[in-house]
Amino acid sequence: MMGLLRSLVLNAIIFAGLLSAGQAQELVKSYGPEDASETLVLRSTTDIEVFGPVVDAFLSTRPGLKIIYEQWGSNDLYELSRKECRDGASVADLVISSGVHQMVKLVNEACAAAYSSRQTAALPEALRWRNELWGITREPAVIIYNRDLVPEQDVPRTRFDLLDLLRPAGSPYAGRVATYDIERSGLGYLFAFSDAREASTFGALQESFGRTQAVSTCCSADIIRNVAEGRYLLAYNVLGSYAQGYQVSDDRIGIVLPSDYTIVLSRALMIPKTSTHFERAAEFLDFLLSDAGVFALRKALLISPMLDTEDGSEAETLSSTALRPISLSPALMVALDKLTRETFLRRWRSTFPAP
Repeated sequence: MMGLLRSLVLNAIIFAGLLSAGQAQELVKSYGPEDASETLVLRSTTDIEVFGPVVDAFLSTRPGLKIIYEQWGSNDLYELSRKECRDGASVADLVISSGVHQMVKLVNEACAAAYSSRQTAALPEALRWRNELWGITREPAVIIYNRDLVPEQDVPRTRFDLLDLLRPAGSPYAGRVATYDIERSGLGYLFAFSDAREASTFGALQESFGRTQAVSTCCSADIIRNVAEGRYLLAYNVLGSYAQGYQVSDDRIGIVLPSDYTIVLSRALMIPKTSTHFERAAEFLDFLLSDAGVFALRKALLISPMLDTEDGSEAETLSSTALRPISLSPALMVALDKLTRETFLRRWRSTFPAP
């Protein structure tokens, strides 16, 4: 079973790296019988082969149901969802996104249907908002490195360690540190914006990235693969679930949960108010929050074992006070305020000027 999981995750990440960051859905796959009496449309930013086994686990209890899974980039999914909300279009029955700030905005614009159940009520308040948005995963933002090329004494355990690596003139890490391009990646923008609000080190990191010609690029797959292959030595703020998925089949990838603080993302699920299969969509949500759904999400590494203090994995144990979960709340909408976003992006462009 683990071998199959490793193969699925690795294939998903390699495939995602081949996809362009174009303005369209990246992939579509159908699950369940072709002659099903009901069909749900699920749109998600999660790599389709990573989330597919979770869909299969749900459908194993719903033999007469089919799910059409559409994989999207977070920015494109947000814009499409807003348009369909304004137009009253009945297309998607479920939307799941890593761009949780964008999801909060959609809920605030009255694009979501309300739902409450025993499972949703059991979620911590930080993972549910207005009974219209729910956090279903638990994934850390990590630092990754090439185990073959980065000496153990250089592995940064904190942001201060990373700053120290980049400080010397002629640092061997100049030009070989990567992070998300926050203009192209809604998740990257969210992580960077969370960093800026979390600690004073963000400004120093931006200065160091700019001075040492760090690289910003579009997506987890591209970053992780290039660290494994040695084009980059380190990468900052990478989604830990994908990094761990790659690591189980390629041990050149090392993973660090920064001990000064580690941001934790919970992908957000929304049932659009225009859903034509509301009851089935609610059943899927309840499944994800049930013991069986949590088990499926854990197998897919979307509830990260790296955050289990008793796990005994390579990643060092973090104090609970070092974890910084991103709460689903109206405070996230500040990140999408037009003036705030443009100011933040302008500062980012000065760090990573276009070639």
